[in-house]
Amino acid sequence: MLKPYLHIGITQTMGRGVFTSKAIPADTIIETAPVIVMDKEDRLHLDKTKLHDYIFEWGKDNSQCCMALGLVPMYNHSYTSNCEYIMDFETDLMYIQTVRPIKKGEELTINYNGDWNDETKLWFDAK
Repeated sequence: MLKPYLHIGITQTMGRGVFTSKAIPADTIIETAPVIVMDKEDRLHLDKTKLHDYIFEWGKDNSQCCMALGLVPMYNHSYTSNCEYIMDFETDLMYIQTVRPIKKGEELTINYNGDWNDETKLWFDAK
């Protein structure tokens, strides 16, 4: 399920991103996406490709990884994101949910750390 008001647009600094053409209330699930689950060996190969930046750790012990379908790979990172992702390991689905009200035209972001406001530096910000 993908809300019809979501679309891909060009950001000022990060290339493409996900935007909304209407205001969205807080705590709204805006996308439900199936995932392709892969094992540790697959992860070793993926880490050598551009897909490394688009996969998620998966499973209760993070022993697997997954590639989410839909728009999920296109959400840009923010340390204070306006959305969060929820992983359902039982059904192999990922949900994107707003954490605050979103304005029409606003870019939708997730925090790649997992928690929407986690400020732990990521691999591309480590200095």
